[in-house]
Parts: sequence; C-alpha cells; structure tokens
Amino acid sequence: MKVHLLFSPLNADELYFTGKTVVVIDVLRATTTILAALSNGAREITPVESVDFAVRVSGNAGGLTLLAGERNAVKIEGFALGNSPLEFSEENVRDKSIVFYTTNGSKAIVRAKFAENLFVASFNNIRAVAEKLLSLKNDVEIMCAGSNGMFCVEDSVAAGFLVDELKKRNEEIELTDAAKVALVLKKHYGKNVLKMLRESEHGKELIEKGFEEDLKFAAKLNSLDLVPFYENGSLKISDEESLPKV
Repeated sequence: MKVHLLFSPLNADELYFTGKTVVVIDVLRATTTILAALSNGAREITPVESVDFAVRVSGNAGGLTLLAGERNAVKIEGFALGNSPLEFSEENVRDKSIVFYTTNGSKAIVRAKFAENLFVASFNNIRAVAEKLLSLKNDVEIMCAGSNGMFCVEDSVAAGFLVDELKKRNEEIELTDAAKVALVLKKHYGKNVLKMLRESEHGKELIEKGFEEDLKFAAKLNSLDLVPFYENGSLKISDEESLPKV
C-alpha cells in the first residue's frame, strides 16, 4: 500500500484520479462542515464547482433541498446556509439534501469525481478514515483542497495526522516524499491543533469575520466516527453509520 499526497488540487487534473482511492481534506471548512451535516442527519451533500450550477441543481430538486455555501468565507446571498459547521444542526439539515458550493473544498471534491473510491476527511474523523483505507488495501491519494490553488498549513497538517494514523496501524505502508513532508508538519504542529488553526492565514481571516467557534469545532480530533463517500454525484454515509451510536 502506497500513500501519496497532493498539497493542491492544481497538481493533478481530473483524469489523474480515475480508478484511484482518494481522500479530500479541507479543514477550514468544507470537509468539517460536510461531516457536521451528515452526522446531524442530512440525507446527502452534492458538491458543485460554481454558484450558478448550485442554483440550477437546486432548482430541479424538490422542497427538501437546501442551498449552502460561501464566498470569501461568508454565506452567499439567497442561500439557506453558509459554510459554518455550526449552522448544520440537526434542526436545519435532518433528512435534507444539500447542494454545496465553497471556494476550495467543493471544487476539490468534484475534481476527484472519477476516483473509484472518494472520501472526505478533517481532523474530526482521521481515525475512521484510516480504518476505512486500511480495509480497502489500495494505494491512496490524499488531496489537500488548499487555498485558491495554493498550499495551506491546516489541510497539510490534517493530512499528516492521517498518514501518521496509517503508519501506526501498518508500518509496511510506503510513503512518497510529499506524504513524508506531511508527517513532518504533523510532528511540528500536532501538539496544539487549535493554536495552529488560529495562526493559519485562513484561520485568522475566519476569526476576523466572527467564525472563531468554527476553528474550535474543526480542531476536535476524532470526534466523529463517520466516513463520507462520494457516489453518483453526492456525498453520503452508510446506513450503518446513520444508526444512533450507543
């Protein structure tokens, strides 16, 4: 089993992911928010590449479909929800389908749409994703959503946590150079994830715009035992994961 890492979606085109097992990470905030929505009973989440496409898709759906997303970290005018995980409460999303646009995360997921297996991860579900990947025994591509095509520290550190979890469970896993770099970042920043998020460029922007509580939510390591997967254009979780946890 070989683990590779892309620090930006721009490092590979759509066809690169064909037939591969891929994990997309956008800690602040798309994949964190997707996890929050699905854990609170959302039926499915359809990631899209543009606001116009989001509006068209939602217009062809029934009344149980919500538009959600952000521009410049702020909820898009006319959308029901933004991109704060705290907005995606059970009251707001249970049994709803969500059409979801974000500046980085939704685009990264769509870019990997030809993958054989496509999952999303954040700090909240690192352990669950590692277990899923190990059960498949496939080579893995971890893709950081980044920031407007550029490197961002929070996604890369989360990728490092995932690589570390995989190595702990199977020392025979082969790491590419990029995956090894993510491990180094994890070792440097991993002792205080919230501090790292607060000091990151996007974290500072979110704090300035009043979203500091989102950083606290995003920093919770392994708080959810869910692995959203992409199928037929949408992200969902298995029926078993949907059952109440005892």
